[in-house]
Amino acid sequence: MRYSRAFIPTLREIPSEAQAVSHQLMVRAGLIRQLAAGVYSFLPLGWRVMQKVMRIIREEMEAIGAQEFHFPALNPIEIWQQTGRVEAMGDVLFMLKNREGLVLAPTHEEVVAFHARQHIKSYKDLPQIWYQIQTKFRNEPRPRFGVLRGRQFTMKDSYSLDATWEGLDESYRKHAHAYHRIFRRCGLRFFVVGASSGAMGGSLSQEFMVESPAGEDTCAVCPQCDYAANIEVARSAVEPTPRLPESQPLERFPTPGVRTIGDLVQQFALPEERCAKALVYIADGKPVMVLLRGNDELNQTKLQSVLGAVWLRPATPEELYSLTGASAGSIGPIGLPSPLLILADERLREANELVSGANSDGYHYRHIDLRRDCRIDAYVDVRTVQAGEPCPQCRTPLRIVRAIEVGHIFKLGTKYSEALGATFLDEEGQERPIIMGSYGIGVERIIAAFIEQHHDEHGICWSPALAPFHVHLIELGGERQPSVRQMADRLYEQLWQAGIETLYDDRPESAGVKFNDADLLGLPLQLIVSPRGLEAGQLEIKERCSARRHSVEPERIIAVIQQLLERISELEPIAVS
Repeated sequence: MRYSRAFIPTLREIPSEAQAVSHQLMVRAGLIRQLAAGVYSFLPLGWRVMQKVMRIIREEMEAIGAQEFHFPALNPIEIWQQTGRVEAMGDVLFMLKNREGLVLAPTHEEVVAFHARQHIKSYKDLPQIWYQIQTKFRNEPRPRFGVLRGRQFTMKDSYSLDATWEGLDESYRKHAHAYHRIFRRCGLRFFVVGASSGAMGGSLSQEFMVESPAGEDTCAVCPQCDYAANIEVARSAVEPTPRLPESQPLERFPTPGVRTIGDLVQQFALPEERCAKALVYIADGKPVMVLLRGNDELNQTKLQSVLGAVWLRPATPEELYSLTGASAGSIGPIGLPSPLLILADERLREANELVSGANSDGYHYRHIDLRRDCRIDAYVDVRTVQAGEPCPQCRTPLRIVRAIEVGHIFKLGTKYSEALGATFLDEEGQERPIIMGSYGIGVERIIAAFIEQHHDEHGICWSPALAPFHVHLIELGGERQPSVRQMADRLYEQLWQAGIETLYDDRPESAGVKFNDADLLGLPLQLIVSPRGLEAGQLEIKERCSARRHSVEPERIIAVIQQLLERISELEPIAVS
C-alpha cells in the first residue's frame, strides 16, 4: 500500500475523550473512529489487524475440529424467554420496539440449542463443536475505554455439544488449549482465573485475563504459585474470628450517632474483628440478612451465587426499616420483628463476644454469641478478598490487579438444552438432554489488550503476527534525487513479491513527519531509503520495538528483513501464568 493513496488519518494530539492508552493510540494511529457512544468504525489499518486476529482464531478453532457457522443477530425473543435470560440480562439486552418479539443477540447459546433440537437425534451425532465470528450487541450503560467496553463488538463464540459429562470435559480442555495457543500467537501476556458464570449459568468457568490499568475486571493473583481468580469468586487463607473461652451475658447498650463500624471502634474502643456488620439484600423479591466481620466488604456476586438468585439488590431504607425496625448501622441478627433468612460469612463461624446492631436506632448488643443468641441459617463465603491476604494455596500475599478479559470458557451443562428441548437418544435408547459448553473471545479486546502491553511514548509496537503491515518503507528526498525514488519503488515491488506486507511512505512530507507517523503506527520494521545511505551503498533498517538499527546492502535486504521478522516473532513476550 502506498501511503499517498491510503486512508490513514493520524492525529498528533491525544483525543480528550480517550482515557485508556489503547483507545488513545487506536484513534491517533487511524485504526478506528467513533460513530456513537460504544460504537466504532474500523478503518483500513484497523480492519487489517482485525482480519489477522480472526485468521489466527479460525486456524486454532479448526485445529480442534470446530465448524464455522454464521447465526443471525436478530433472534426471536421467545427462545430467550424459555431460558430465563430476558430477565437475567435486563437492560443489557437490546429489544426492538418497532418489531416486537425480536432482540439483538449478545451471544448465541439459545440459537445453538434451537438448531441442535432440530437436527441432533442420536448419540451418534455427537460430539459437535460449532463456532462463529460475528457482531454482537450489548446495551452497556457506560461504554468506555474505546473498544474495550462497547455496545457493538465482534466475538468468536463457540459451543460444544456432547452426550456425556466426560465429553464436555474433553471439549472444555480442547478449548482451553486452543485459547492458550491463540493468545500466545497474538503476543499477549495473560493469566487464567476462576470466574463466576453469572447469567450464563453452568458449573465451571474460567477467564483469560491481561493485566492492565484499563481493565474493568479485578483479580486476585498469587505471585508465587498458579492461583488466580476473578475477585467475584476469589478466596484467601485469611484467619477466621477465634472463639473466646467464655461468652459473657448479652448486653444491650446505647450507641447514639453510630452509623458505621468505624464509629463503633472509635467511640467505644471496640476491636474491629469483634464487630459484626449486618446488611439486608433483596434476592428475587425475598429479603436476606448477611453478617460480615468488621469492615469486610460484601461480594454481591458470591452472595447471588449462594442464593441462586437471578436478581439481587440492597434493601431500600424504607424496606430496611420495615424488616428490622431500624436504619442502616443499627441492625443485627437479634430481636428482628419478622423472621429473615440469616447468612454469616465463614470468618464469623460460631464466633462469640461480638457487637452488632439491636434493630433499634441508637442501640447495639455486645457479648453476642452466634451459637447461643441467634439463628444463623448458614455460614458461607461472601466476603471480598483484599490485597495482601494469604494465598489459599501457598499463603503468599495476594496481589489485586485490574485486568482485561479477552476470553471466557463455560461448562454450561444442560441448562439451555433442557429449556429448549434439545435432546438425543443414548445407546440404551433413553432420551437425554445435550450437554453444552460455551466459549467466547473478544476480537477487538485482543487488539486493545495487545496495545496496552506493547507501546511506548511514541506509539504502538506491533508484532509481525498482528501488524497491519510488516515493513514501513520510508523514502527521504526522492523528489530531489530520482535515484532514491527509483530504489524505493523497486524495493516496494520486491518486498511484496517476497510476501512481505509493506506500507510505502511516498508522500512529499518532511523526514520528521514521516518518522513520527512511522513510530506512531508501529510496524515491526522501518526500511529507510535516503540519499546519504545510497551514496554509501547501504539501506537502514530500524526495529521499531527495540530501536536497533542495521545497515544493509540493497541486494541483501529481502533476506535480512525475513530473518529479522522471524527473530522478532520468536522474541515476542508471551509468558503465561
